[in-house]
Amino acid sequence: MSVLVYLIPVALLLGGLGLAGFLWATRSGQFDDPEGAAERILLDDDEPE
Repeated sequence: MSVLVYLIPVALLLGGLGLAGFLWATRSGQFDDPEGAAERILLDDDEPE
């Protein structure tokens, strides 16, 4: 039972770090245009000579 005294704050800390990392990634534009690279492979940009 005394282990919960250590595990609950550690779990909250790790959850907070994960949330902070996710918010940082969304605000810095890491998730802008997620389909761009997937669709770019389908486009034929080569000019025939």
